[in-house]
Amino acid sequence: MSRSIDYGNLMHRAMRGLIQEVLSKVQAEGLPGAHHFFITFDTKHPEAKLADWLKQRYPSEMTVVMQHWYDDLKVTNDGFGVTLNFGDAPERLYVPYDSIQTFVDPSVEFGLRFETQEVDDDIDELDDTDPPDDDPSPGKAEVVRLDSFRK
Repeated sequence: MSRSIDYGNLMHRAMRGLIQEVLSKVQAEGLPGAHHFFITFDTKHPEAKLADWLKQRYPSEMTVVMQHWYDDLKVTNDGFGVTLNFGDAPERLYVPYDSIQTFVDPSVEFGLRFETQEVDDDIDELDDTDPPDDDPSPGKAEVVRLDSFRK
């Protein structure tokens, strides 16, 4: 047995499970009411699948919107596939849950943000004279401020 509980990892798994449950419901019933999603993911993730031209255009991360037009949403235990329209060019994407950086539904002011290891490394490099406000641990998740998504 481990000497400590990895709450950060457990929280990430739970939040990714929430995303899977939401998308499974959308797969079965469609998007209800005004709900829509902004999903930012790491395009460098080894299991992420997207067209080469999209990878070139978005070499590190990409935000997709599921709102008015999306097709063939397939939700699995590890991620989801969906066809989205990019300037009248439908493209199939596969997004592993582990690659998701943010998941936002602005219609109900709900958002999740998954901290990356790069952020945690930067925090570790701070000296004692400049401590962070919180005591972040690897895998800590935060709620996204929705103001950045408002028009």
